[in-house]
Amino acid sequence: MKAKFFGAALLIAMSASPANPKTDSLPVGRCINIGNSLEAPWEGAWSGKKVDAADFNRIAKAGFNTIRLPVRWSARTGAAPPYAIDPAFMARVKQAVGEARAAGLNIILNSHHFEELHKDPSDANITKLAAMWAQIAAQFADQPDANLWFEIENEPHDKFNDTNLLKILSPALAEIRKTNPSRAVIIGGEMWSGINSLKTLKLPDDPNIVPTFHYYDPFLFTHQGATWVEPSPPMGREYGNEEDQKNLAADVQKIRDYITQTGKTPFMGEFGANSTIPIAERVKYQKTVRVAFDAVGIGMCAWAYTNTFPLWDHDKKTWVPGMRDAMGLQE
Repeated sequence: MKAKFFGAALLIAMSASPANPKTDSLPVGRCINIGNSLEAPWEGAWSGKKVDAADFNRIAKAGFNTIRLPVRWSARTGAAPPYAIDPAFMARVKQAVGEARAAGLNIILNSHHFEELHKDPSDANITKLAAMWAQIAAQFADQPDANLWFEIENEPHDKFNDTNLLKILSPALAEIRKTNPSRAVIIGGEMWSGINSLKTLKLPDDPNIVPTFHYYDPFLFTHQGATWVEPSPPMGREYGNEEDQKNLAADVQKIRDYITQTGKTPFMGEFGANSTIPIAERVKYQKTVRVAFDAVGIGMCAWAYTNTFPLWDHDKKTWVPGMRDAMGLQE
């Protein structure tokens, strides 16, 4: 189906929906993930370079409001109590946050790829997560609440699910609140925080909790050719058929309903499509999803700056053509 028809059909579907409910929301705005950087086994292992001030300045100049900074704290933390984070690594993350703030960007700082916790949510791993956040929270307590937000753990999955989510996250939240009583803390649901996880997501009784979800639907389109997925979705799938239209409109309505029912406005922490897909198709997907969810007034974070789903072409030193426009920014 032609993209032009798809866009028209989507606008019709959204115009038939009721007006957006008004709630307070985190001012994420246009956001981009600094993916495959500080959450890699070592910095530069996946992206080919270390992120620096020039990157943050470029992102801000392009018109982005916020970065999401994934960090693999667990790999730089002691294996036994007191679970001390490597001071050099803490300093490196503080440097990155400082450079992003100097560029005028908001920062979502998370814990990413604590895989041991997802596979085994034992008391020891829950304690380690809390100890990590006690240190992180203390180190960043001097940052303005308005510009730096914490996300306790990325994409709960495997044995980390709705049945134990609050048990796992509550000790870390308690540690955060000792030094950051009013900072926004972000929580996503089970099954990799897909949009349907919001329906069953239980949040702590805390006025400064913000729900999030990730959006890679349809997966057979966004992850075609992905080498880390088994089996890898086959190449050649285009985006925008009748089923895609129907599902996207239904997903936008899910967010509208969630806001109405809970009084909380979630944001989209990740969305995008693999670089193996032709650029025109990637741009079409990114723009169509962004326009659709703009209708409910949520912030959205593209995955990612420079990696397997890039918006910035590190080799050519240029933004991928069409991607800034797809994010609602000037090319």
